[in-house]
Order: sequence, then C-alpha cells, then structure tokens
Amino acid sequence: MPSNIDFSGKLSFMNLGELLQLLGGSGASGTLKIISPYAPAPGVIHVDNGNPVNASAGALTGTDALFSLFGWTEGQFEFTGGEVAGERLIKKGRMEIILDGLRLLDEGKIERLQRPPSAGDAPPASEAAAAAVKKSDLPPIIKGPLVDYAAIVDEETYYEGDEIVREGAHGSWIWVVLEGSAEIIKATPAGPFKLLRVGDGAFLGSIASLLTGNNVRGSTVMACGNIQLGMLDTQQLAGEIATLSNEYKSLIRSLDSRLRSVTDIAAQIHARNPASLALIKDKRIAVREGHSEERLFRIREGEVVVARGAEKGYLPLAVLKEGDYFGHIPFLTLGHEPDNAAVFSSNDLKLATVDIDQVTGEHRRLSSTLKHMVEHLAACISATTLVTMNLYNRSGLA
Repeated sequence: MPSNIDFSGKLSFMNLGELLQLLGGSGASGTLKIISPYAPAPGVIHVDNGNPVNASAGALTGTDALFSLFGWTEGQFEFTGGEVAGERLIKKGRMEIILDGLRLLDEGKIERLQRPPSAGDAPPASEAAAAAVKKSDLPPIIKGPLVDYAAIVDEETYYEGDEIVREGAHGSWIWVVLEGSAEIIKATPAGPFKLLRVGDGAFLGSIASLLTGNNVRGSTVMACGNIQLGMLDTQQLAGEIATLSNEYKSLIRSLDSRLRSVTDIAAQIHARNPASLALIKDKRIAVREGHSEERLFRIREGEVVVARGAEKGYLPLAVLKEGDYFGHIPFLTLGHEPDNAAVFSSNDLKLATVDIDQVTGEHRRLSSTLKHMVEHLAACISATTLVTMNLYNRSGLA
C-alpha cells in the first residue's frame, strides 16, 4: 500500500455510510477515494474536519456525486489525510447525508453499481426482495468513534428485547455501546415509535444529567440482539464539565433540550398530530432558510422556532426559549443551521451574540469522551430532524 494512504479496505467490509461516520467521529480531513471495478474512474470525496465538502463521480459533482457513490457497494476505498482546498459545494450535514444516502439506496432511488446479471443468474428470491423493501423502513443507525476505555468503570450485557432504559424513569447513568445495537423508542398515542438505532461508539443517556445530577429519561432504549455496554465514569465527566465556562455548559443544556424538542415533534408527526405545525403561527421570520449567517446567538428573552421548508410548507423542528442557542456552531452540525433551516421568532425576542472562538476553543480542549458525547448529541439531533422531515412528507398533514 502506498505510504501516503492512511487507511484502506473493502466496501464489503465498511460501506460509505460507515466510512463517513468513522471520518466524522475522528474529525479527519483529507481525500476519500472510492474504487469500483464497474466504473472507469474512482469516485472522490473531499472531507474537512469530518464533514464532506465536495465530491466527484464521473460527470457529477457536489451532493449529486456524493449520493451516487452510496451505490458503489463493491470495490475498495482509500483515505489520504491532508488539507482540503477548493469551494465547499456540499452544504448538508454529515449525518443527514449518511441517512439520506442509505435511505435512497434502500428505496432504489440510487443506482447500484455492480456486475450486470448474466443469463445463468437465478432470479432473486421473493423473501430477499421482501426483506429489501422492509430494510428501508428500519430506523437509521448512529455509530461513534472508538471509545476511551479509561472512562469506563463497568461493563453490562443485555439481550434481545431487554429494556435498558424506560421512558419517564429517573436516572443519570450514561453508557457507551461497545458492541451490538439498540433501538430508541418513543411512546405516542399511535403506539411505540421506533425513532433511531444506535451502534458501536454511540452513547445512551443524557449529557445534561452531568450538570444537574438527575434526569428524566426521554425515550425507551431496547436491545436489538445481544449488546455490550460500558458504564461511563460520570463523576469524572461531571468534574470535567464543572471546569467549563457557563457559556459552554449552557450550550450543552440547550443541545439536550433541543434533542428532546425535536424528538417530541417527531412523535407528534408519527401520530399524525398537527399541533406542532401551529408553532410558527403569529411568529415572524428572523432568519431565512439558506441565509449565510455565521454568528451564534443566545436567547435572552422571547422564543424562537427552528423550521425547515418541506413539500407542504415549513415544518417546525424545535422550540427554543430563554437560555437556548441558535445559529452557526463551527464544530457541530445539527441540520438546523441557517443554510438548512429558517428561524421564526416571537415579537419580544432579545439576543446576545456568543463568542464563537471561546466555545470552539473549549470544545477542542475537551477529553475525547466528553467531546464525542457532545458530537453524538448533535448527530442525534440531525438524524431525528431527517426522520421528522421524512415522516412529515409522507403523513398527509398540511
């Protein structure tokens, strides 16, 4: 293997979605090359600080090229680290790209690049075809980078169908998934709603509980097959958080609150409850979707609703109140940034501008475990946002 390639492997071992999650979790920058025996030239993805910023595949560039590469399921990949130059053509967040790409692939909307069938090939079994259809209905899975075992104080094993966390129960334990997967389930009037799945490197529990010492579980977590969990040293993590500025601690609380808000709205849309659609009524647009706003704001007074344009109008995604934050966070991607969402505000809105350099510096100095927890929280917000958008577009609500 050439010495300038940092790592490589087969796409049958690690698909593009898993590769992007791995690069995102490590904050890597460089060039990812996808090589297929059925393409005349490699596909190329430029990654900056863990996020895809440009791509090319044949005549395609940008987001179109990146989505097409999800169909390259046979072949090899090579990643070479280094600085990335050129224009940023891809505006979507990493997690949204991964989940959208895998969904479109499962739905047959992305062409699979593979060996053409020959006359001797048997037709696919009906069972396999049915399974492929059902696969697109599975909730998206979120993974994380390798865990720092120094932060783990105990290990626990759960088995298929075991309830790890119950919605509404009190508890502040936080786990990291060492091996296996679990489903995040939200109770709704229409029955249990399987919102997300989490896999290796993902966290179970609320990071905000490290600030308060107590927490009401917002969702049920159920084991999918056997799952090995590492219990985190919450005392050590709480001690680290105590040294942070009030600004950064408030940002953590706000992100946790935002995930609960977008999860509640997703549950309403799942139950076809139109109540959340009225959240932007009597509010004015403070930031238009697609606006290039690079600042981060803290709400001093009033209320805002983050919403995204959908097929049938704006869909509210999260309600933010006094002490919450909105705008551009350089080290996180929520899918709620001004590039991707609008902000509707109450008439009494008052804001403070946040020192982005300060909070960015603090984030960079975090231990790897705490940093990954904050980034996992952002990934869950982004994934839940995409799930909510897809539900709304299929719901018939208007």
